[in-house]
Amino acid sequence: MKYLVTDDSKLARLSLIKSLTTCQEDAEIFQAENGELALEILKNEAVDVVFLDLTMPVMDGYTALPLLIEAKPSVKVIVVSADIQEQARLKVLNLGAIEHVKKPINPDKMKKILESLQ
Repeated sequence: MKYLVTDDSKLARLSLIKSLTTCQEDAEIFQAENGELALEILKNEAVDVVFLDLTMPVMDGYTALPLLIEAKPSVKVIVVSADIQEQARLKVLNLGAIEHVKKPINPDKMKKILESLQ
């Protein structure tokens, strides 16, 4: 499977990638620093799953989420954010995310996420 990790924090991206590759060694992973770059990558690569932060410069996750789904309706978007308020969770689920999880994601949580995608 192909994954796109979108977060403005390089450290957050690397942490998520480490958890992802611990659970799935053969994962093909792309990275984006904001929603605009994520959208560009999604249009050019056969990405299956997007891990998306909410608070980013240029284009935030709230703006990017519906555009990513519009660009590729089959893509599964998992919001990974420090903002775990119920209002944020409901908003991203209504925008089309399949899950909203608190960052950081450890390998145990990643394993559960990947199993839910099957």
